[in-house]
Amino acid sequence: MIKMAVTSRGLTTPFNGLKLDLSSHHRRRIELIELNKKRRKLSQSSWIKCCSSSDRVVVIRHCKSSKKQDEWPVFCKNVGDSSRRFPSHLTPALPFASSRSRLSSKQEKFFPRCTPRNSGPQSRDTPPKRDTGIANEKDWGISLNEHVNEVGTNEDGSTWYRESGEDIGDNGYRCRWARMGGQSHDGSSEWKETWWEKSDWTGYKELGVEKSGRNAEGDFWWETWREVLHQDEWSNLARIERSAQKQAKSGTENAGWYENWWEKYDAKGWTEKGAHKYGKLNEQSWWEKWGEHYDGRGSVLKWTDKWAETELGTKWGDKWEEKFFAGIGSRQGETWHVSPSADRWSRTWGEEHFGNGKVHKYGKSTTGESWDIVVDEETYYEADPHYGWADVVGDSSQLLSISPRERPPGVFPNLDFGSPPPPPNDDSPELPSSPR
Repeated sequence: MIKMAVTSRGLTTPFNGLKLDLSSHHRRRIELIELNKKRRKLSQSSWIKCCSSSDRVVVIRHCKSSKKQDEWPVFCKNVGDSSRRFPSHLTPALPFASSRSRLSSKQEKFFPRCTPRNSGPQSRDTPPKRDTGIANEKDWGISLNEHVNEVGTNEDGSTWYRESGEDIGDNGYRCRWARMGGQSHDGSSEWKETWWEKSDWTGYKELGVEKSGRNAEGDFWWETWREVLHQDEWSNLARIERSAQKQAKSGTENAGWYENWWEKYDAKGWTEKGAHKYGKLNEQSWWEKWGEHYDGRGSVLKWTDKWAETELGTKWGDKWEEKFFAGIGSRQGETWHVSPSADRWSRTWGEEHFGNGKVHKYGKSTTGESWDIVVDEETYYEADPHYGWADVVGDSSQLLSISPRERPPGVFPNLDFGSPPPPPNDDSPELPSSPR
């Protein structure tokens, strides 16, 4: 009699390794048998409590032989790393010393907001990451369904609080919010986080987060994120705007960074994106600004300006700009360098695209270089954003689902058609001016 070994992929003979595929029905029965065996074995030594939200479940296993809790993830449908990945830039990252950031618990790694009943919110005492742009709303996991007002003390002596509420104002204004935070037993580290959603009778909707913290090493950070839906007063079109500001400072060295990101979209394809960044690491500082503007009718403007300096007086930078419409446009830029003795070098360049396969290229430098030629070359540029109105609508389901207060019959919203709002504050309060 030949014995067959059952595996998850089929039947395998112990002699020749031949595999015979099982039908899906039989495979499912075997999987259920194995699962029931594991459940019976687990039930003999422990009990399980599931804490679920969205697509993840954290199972907390309580062993009879120990008071210690072991957490591990159970992955459900559509689970994966939801964070958006962005390419890193050449400017160096600024590490901050934090034992908790280097070694986070399994529970925080897989689902930081899923905690056992009657326990406080989990500490999130790690700074934001640089050059990660504007996160989608699902990455924040904002939940405003609970009504809580509680404080507590953990076993290590650290304290925490959690509260929520609702503010009501004129014109149907409503703001639902939740705050949480905590600090270590000696007060050397603390963290705070606030979530909110706002709405009124004009159709305005807003979703937002603000968080800050500091640790025992003296590192400090702050971050805010906003997503807004409103009706443009001048075009009468729906518009979605997203923004993120991030800042971190080291407590052990002369280092820090600041970033301001923004994106604006309307229903006809008009799009504007940009970012302002600043960083410092000991004697070196750097800046970066860039922007993109699409009018929704084929016209596009893009630009970038980067520069850096050292305390010894060395400065260098690079900038460029392009404008195109219907295959016709231009590009121009400059690369420059200034030595500590104030000696300056620069190279400027430009291109004129005529839309007929001809491109005029010209340029010069302070060392005597120069060129002025016409070449046969195809013109390539992006007339539409790679992430536009349809994309941002698809990623803003929570914002769009915000329910405003019920408007009484005969009451109409007060629409303000005054002057356009001022542009966002693009600079950190402590950002130095341009070195040029």
